[in-house]
Amino acid sequence: MSDLKRDFEQAAKDVKSLSERPDNDTLLRLYALYKQGAEGDVNGPKPGFFDFVGTAKYEAWTKLKGTPQDEAMGKYIDLVKKLTA
Repeated sequence: MSDLKRDFEQAAKDVKSLSERPDNDTLLRLYALYKQGAEGDVNGPKPGFFDFVGTAKYEAWTKLKGTPQDEAMGKYIDLVKKLTA
């Protein structure tokens, strides 16, 4: 396993133990970066109109379309480090 992937997986564990819940914009950024890093470009149908949370997550992930997975992993790791500092 590469160092980047190992750090990415550790950051995913670290984010679960934050002392304070981040604001919604930060949570969406974390979600989108994680999904882009783990799975690549957004896939699947957009959630229904009344699924506000699902739609927000989908749209945040869509904004990262075309971002290389390695780059998304690095940005996710950096964001988690800022939140845990």
